[in-house]
Amino acid sequence: MTRFLTTLVVFACLAGPGLADVTGDYTAKGRNADGSVYSGTARLTETDGMVTVNWTVGTSSYSGTGPINGDVVTIDWGAASPVVYVVMPDGELHGTWADGAALEKLTPR
Repeated sequence: MTRFLTTLVVFACLAGPGLADVTGDYTAKGRNADGSVYSGTARLTETDGMVTVNWTVGTSSYSGTGPINGDVVTIDWGAASPVVYVVMPDGELHGTWADGAALEKLTPR
């Protein structure tokens, strides 16, 4: 997990100063903190540097909002720790949540 977090920080440091355009529909795939996997969809909208994410995983829906800073998006979704994504050059968002114990990848649809 430390290697993944280090990679996120490196990508964040290499990111340009402009804000990435993350608005759109995504396929979500991830690994929960207990190691189980999940998949679903996410819709991201951005207004004035704030990103809103609406996830659908199975029959459950989740939402959160947070700032975009360069290529880093930090989403408060009501859990103890936020989801922190790095926007990759190909438009995917690679993230971690549950204080780094869980992972998620959003792929543009």
